[in-house]
Amino acid sequence: MTALREILLRRIAATGPIGIADYMTECLLHPVHGYYTTRDPLGTSGDFTTAPEISQMFGELIGLALAQAWLEQGAPAPFALVEPGPGRGTLMADMLRATARVPGFHAALRLHLVEASPTLRAAQAERLPDATWHDRLDQIPDDLPLFLVANEFFDALPIRQFIRDGSGWRERVIGRDGDRLVFGLTAPAPLTQLEHRLANTLDGDMVEISPALPALVGEIGARIAENGGAALIVDYGGRGTTGDSFQAVQDHHKVDPLDAPGAADLTAHVDFDSLARAAAPAACAGPVPQGVFLERLGITARAQALAARLEGAALDRHVAAHRRLTHPEEMGDLFKVAALHPCDAPPPPGFET
Repeated sequence: MTALREILLRRIAATGPIGIADYMTECLLHPVHGYYTTRDPLGTSGDFTTAPEISQMFGELIGLALAQAWLEQGAPAPFALVEPGPGRGTLMADMLRATARVPGFHAALRLHLVEASPTLRAAQAERLPDATWHDRLDQIPDDLPLFLVANEFFDALPIRQFIRDGSGWRERVIGRDGDRLVFGLTAPAPLTQLEHRLANTLDGDMVEISPALPALVGEIGARIAENGGAALIVDYGGRGTTGDSFQAVQDHHKVDPLDAPGAADLTAHVDFDSLARAAAPAACAGPVPQGVFLERLGITARAQALAARLEGAALDRHVAAHRRLTHPEEMGDLFKVAALHPCDAPPPPGFET
């Protein structure tokens, strides 16, 4: 039994069941026992692997897409280059290497990272010593054009789950049964924020919402609409979906999300319809499947160029990485890419207008 599980059991005994959003916040960000505050979760020695850790091609193409958007908006200088949840800094390091020859890009950028984990901040500092770190997005100076990349950031935002019951909704909560954490449901009640889902759901359907997403995306969209810029958001999810996507991953395998609080990564699918609504007054392009997006940016040509210098096991790993990023049965369809941009500017490359 983890230490955090004991804390949660005592809390529930004292005050009653808690929502999934509260549970995720405690599990991921508890100052002593939280998942992100106590470890580096990435790579083969961690619990999961993200696209930038699979191949340098991912970060290179993302960086060049943002640089092209910067050029198309008149190469504003200075501008804020921002990444929330930057992991080990691998994605941003690849982006910066790929954009080094874009005239004026590096001289104009001011690098800002949003990171809550002290462990990951230390890893990022090794790769990105010139960055400025923040605990929250709203701490970044708001008077500069904003060019932002968020890869597997929004899936870690805490969610609430509701099951439709007539014209009302029952919230899924977490209680206790002895020394076990268990799911339960509240009594049904109307919910204003889910009135729009009554038209596309049936009794018994589960709907997930992310309470923090509208404010975060709204902040990004407002800054882009006001000062210019672009945001590329890469995550797994869909549009107006139903069902239970709350999951835990430990040692690269799915596990019960209630079994080991604080010791497993917790995520949920991103609702890109909610994201698009929250982005106003900025425009939102996409989402498009990650594989389609990367192919439009030329990942196959880049893969072939890199393959020409490889052989043996290194070549095999490279081919497997290209497939994993793009193939529909791997990350190619599961992950989606959306872009925020000013209404009077085109979206970044990779999106059909």
